[in-house]
Amino acid sequence: MILELKQVKTHIGQFRILQDITFAVPEGKVTVILGRNGAGKTTTLRSIMGLTPPTEGEILLDGKRIEGLPPHVIARKGVGFVPEDQAVFSALTVNENLRLAMRGRDQSAEERLTFVLDVFPDLKEKLSRKGGGLSGGQKQMLAIGRALVRDNRVLLVDEPSKGLAPIMVEKLARALRVIKDQTTVVLVEQNFALASAVGERYVIIDDGHTVREGILCELEQDRELLRRYLGISPANGERGRAG
Repeated sequence: MILELKQVKTHIGQFRILQDITFAVPEGKVTVILGRNGAGKTTTLRSIMGLTPPTEGEILLDGKRIEGLPPHVIARKGVGFVPEDQAVFSALTVNENLRLAMRGRDQSAEERLTFVLDVFPDLKEKLSRKGGGLSGGQKQMLAIGRALVRDNRVLLVDEPSKGLAPIMVEKLARALRVIKDQTTVVLVEQNFALASAVGERYVIIDDGHTVREGILCELEQDRELLRRYLGISPANGERGRAG
C-alpha cells in the first residue's frame, strides 16, 4: 500500500473532527472516500497533506510516517492536493498556470505537461485564455493539471464534480481513469455516479470514523449501508449525492 492511515484523530480547535480514521490506499488505483456532509472527508485529506495535522495516529507514505510534517515537506515527497475551490491563478493564462507549477522541476516535466494536455484537450484549446475566464469544469481540469505536472505519486482531490454540468463530470471521469495509470488518486466525491464510474476501492466515513472499506460490488450488496451513510435509497436504487 502506498498510503496508510492508522487510527487518525484530528482536532480543529477544541473539536475532534476525526475520531478514528483507518484505511489503506493501493498504488495505481483510484480510492474514493464517501460520506455525508460533515462526515470528515475533507479533513481526512487535509490531515494527510499536513494542513490540519493529526493529534493522534499514524499516516504512512511508502511505509514511512509523515504525520506532523509541514505541508511543503509532504508535497516534496510526492503528495499533491487539489482543494474543492479550484485553486488556479485567475490573472494568468492556462499555459502560465501550468508552467508556474512546473517551475524548478526537471526536464521530464515537459513530458508530464504533454500528458496533461492529452488528458484534458479542453485546456490544450485554451492555453492563451486567462484562468479567470474558464468555466468551472475547465478550472477544475486546470487545478488537477497543475498538480499532475509536479509528478506527484499520490494525488488528493476534493469534490472535483461539485457544481459542474453533467458533460463536464463525464469528461472528468474519463480523465481520472487515465490519470490513475500515472498517479495514485484519493478522491473525495459527493456524486455517487462519478465515484462508481472511476473508483476501484471505497472508504465510507461517518462522524469522523471509518465505517467500511471495500470494492463497489461489496458496498452495493449492503443496501442498508448505502441508505444510512450515503443517502441512497435501496427501494428504487436511486444514487443521489453522498455529501
